[in-house]
Amino acid sequence: MPLTLHAAYVPSALQMLGTARHLIDTAESWCGESGTSEADLIGCRLAEDMLPFSYQIKSVAEHTRGSIEGVRTGIYSPDLDPPPASFEALRTRVTGAIEALERVSVEEMEGFMGQPMRFEMKSFRLDFTAEDFLLSFSQPNLYFHCTTAYDILRMKGVPVGKRDFLGRMRISG
Repeated sequence: MPLTLHAAYVPSALQMLGTARHLIDTAESWCGESGTSEADLIGCRLAEDMLPFSYQIKSVAEHTRGSIEGVRTGIYSPDLDPPPASFEALRTRVTGAIEALERVSVEEMEGFMGQPMRFEMKSFRLDFTAEDFLLSFSQPNLYFHCTTAYDILRMKGVPVGKRDFLGRMRISG
């Protein structure tokens, strides 16, 4: 049986959304234990020219829920509004993305196959098929942003490891 677009995208997106939610919870707990302010961690960057933890988490939700919404309309333009400024607001964003992806059916995803899809950000445009957009643009972006959020926590001394990043794996048995 061939792999469906749903199987190639949705379970992995849900796994990384679960990781993002876990990272938020762990960061919030660590801030309470260490006396670090929520704003300091939410605004933390790996490098001066990179975007902060809050943006990384927002982008995990954006490249999952937002990408599916974009495929439905044929155009994806990322949300350029400032990211949420609290752990609770970040958690709400991620939870909304999880709930949206849980409602996407195999039939709907298979219906996207071959549909034209355009990424637009200001005057920049890229044309894809829906499946190529999800698998070659959206999916790598969600992994990048989830990894960067994890790396920010590691850099700050938050006790997270590989298992925290991997999240809920789909193991047999």
